[in-house]
Amino acid sequence: MAHGKEPNEIRIAILTVSDTRTEDNDTAGALIEHFAELAGLAVAGRGWVADDTGKIRNVVTALLADPEIDAVITTGGTGIAARDVTIEAIRPLLSKELDGFGELFRYLSFAEDVGTKAMLSRAAAGTAQGKVVFILPGSRGAVRLAMESLIIPEIRHIVAELRK
Repeated sequence: MAHGKEPNEIRIAILTVSDTRTEDNDTAGALIEHFAELAGLAVAGRGWVADDTGKIRNVVTALLADPEIDAVITTGGTGIAARDVTIEAIRPLLSKELDGFGELFRYLSFAEDVGTKAMLSRAAAGTAQGKVVFILPGSRGAVRLAMESLIIPEIRHIVAELRK
């Protein structure tokens, strides 16, 4: 299958969702930034927001409106605890969900070392306003798995498709 020309530069925004993480102790967000830079992606910005549906939605809406950003990667708030509301905040903003992302993430998590606890992850991805949004758990292991195995190998193709 022929694909369009892959973009030279992809600019991502990283958003950590947490009531406790800050720039000083956000190891998951730092790991996303590390992998992005290794892959030659430009980090357009990195931010933090509390586990609050309205606040998360407002920040993501602003990021999606930024013409300089091609992708938004969030970390945190994807579990089943009452405070885990990242999915609920972002899902209404998505025009298309990439169901395969969450399915593959849980499959790889199960196979690697998480076992049946992988079913508790609500990691997801989708598109909105011509951009891709990845919603990752807050653990370093989950971020590493998602970035190495799923996001980095496909982000250029996804963005190229969205730019058509």
